[in-house]
Amino acid sequence: MLSSSEDWLPPYLAPFFTLSYRTDTPAEPDSFPDSAYYTTGSHDVWLILTCIAAMAVLRDVLRLGVFEPFARWKLARDMDSKRSKRAMNGNGNGNGTANGHANGPSKKELRHMNRSVMRFAEQGWSAVYYPLQWSFGLYVNYYLPTRIFEPTNLWLDYPHIPLAAPVKFYYLTQSAFYMHQVLILNAEARRKDHWQMMAHHVITVFLMGASYFFNFTRVGCLTMVIMDWCDIFLPIAKMCRYLDCSQIVCDSLFGLFLVSWFVTRHVLFIFVIVSTYTDLPRLVPFEWSPHLGRFLSREYWIIFCACLTALQIIQVVWFGTICRVAWRVLTTSEGASDDRSDEEG
Repeated sequence: MLSSSEDWLPPYLAPFFTLSYRTDTPAEPDSFPDSAYYTTGSHDVWLILTCIAAMAVLRDVLRLGVFEPFARWKLARDMDSKRSKRAMNGNGNGNGTANGHANGPSKKELRHMNRSVMRFAEQGWSAVYYPLQWSFGLYVNYYLPTRIFEPTNLWLDYPHIPLAAPVKFYYLTQSAFYMHQVLILNAEARRKDHWQMMAHHVITVFLMGASYFFNFTRVGCLTMVIMDWCDIFLPIAKMCRYLDCSQIVCDSLFGLFLVSWFVTRHVLFIFVIVSTYTDLPRLVPFEWSPHLGRFLSREYWIIFCACLTALQIIQVVWFGTICRVAWRVLTTSEGASDDRSDEEG
């Protein structure tokens, strides 16, 4: 998707499969000197739609072709093993022919297994996507002249155009992912925090779209790589729990998730929020000049700050839930579980 389309696609299909708006490489780029460069425009939406469709197909292929069969095989094997042991203990003679074993699993056992298979498979896409995209985001941010502990670099030399191909591709695929997540939220069984998740994703999509077309992509790239780190651990921890893995493994993964969440979303993300409040208006003049690529007014700055603050408030509420689960792990023998309710109802 990063290559030029002149030779292998007709013009009406090119925006759906390649990056649009190719332009000259800057004379002295501060990042990706060997990359192709692009500007932004409305045709970028078509590539986002293609990515959404590709993610939907890939998610279902992995869910139906990989994760569900694996989980069903693993849980059915474990169920037979447990029932065989119970039968042997019940007989006392070790022949494993107790009636409970011969009659097969109960409806309750099958219902529990089917729910676990479904939940395991639902988390599989996130477990694949986040490590890959976070690694790509780390690569992008490594070559950008921005550092989390020097947030003024997020705003210097604004507007940040044109965009190197990796930066543009990263932004568009991330935008597609969160739009795809909005669709998934309404397709899967609803949890107690459904509307919080919906608000989070809608605000995220708005911020990504606004920062992309208003040429504030560097703060967007940094925020996305910060946010994605802790999301690597949560789906894997859930998948281990749905497979009835060792409680130590599940709780250890949950502990990694808790620590990474706090560090990234309540420490590093605060650097971004504070810098947006203080450094942005100090380093970038309020100027609405589309022909110069400058899109900053006091009203939009207030909206940006409000959206970032809203995200942090939602994340604080979620962190309270995470801490309740952690407290239950420490004070009881229940272990870590999804406190948002996994019940079918």
